[in-house]
Parts: sequence; C-alpha cells; structure tokens
Amino acid sequence: MSQGKGLAEESEKTKKTREKLRKRLEEMDQGITPQALKRKSSEIHRWIARHASDRIALRSKSISLFDENQNTADLSQKVNAVVERLKSISSNENK
Repeated sequence: MSQGKGLAEESEKTKKTREKLRKRLEEMDQGITPQALKRKSSEIHRWIARHASDRIALRSKSISLFDENQNTADLSQKVNAVVERLKSISSNENK
C-alpha cells in the first residue's frame, strides 16, 4: 500500500497488524445483531432492577444545574500560585 509521494512503503509487520485489526473489527461488527442488542438491553434492565434499592428518589429533591456561579469550585494550587505571582508583579509595578 503506497501512501503517496515521499512516504515509505508500510512494513510487513504493519500490514499484518492492520489486517488483523480489520478482521477483528469485522468480527465485532458481525456480533452486533438484533438478538445481541435485545440480550444486552435485557441485561441492562436486570442490572437496573437489581440496583433499584440504591437509587435516590429525585422527585423529592431540588436539583439545579446552574447556580450562576454562586457556588464556585475552589481554585487549584496551580491557579492560586499564578494569582499570587500576578499580585506580586502588579504590586511591584505600583511602587
């Protein structure tokens, strides 16, 4: 497989690996059947039912995704270091 002007030909090892990967992907694609999807769906439903006791009833809780930065996350140590450095630089310039 020539890859265009100026590029070297693929080695035999690379060709074998590429072919092996292609075959493996084809096998995986063949495993995705309506029956397999149905079976996986059933497994997921059984898992959800098994773990139902661990679930939290969200209808009784108040949830909001955005609080308009009323509760911001703490600054990381790296960001704090940069802030302190900027403060010291600006205070030195003001003198």
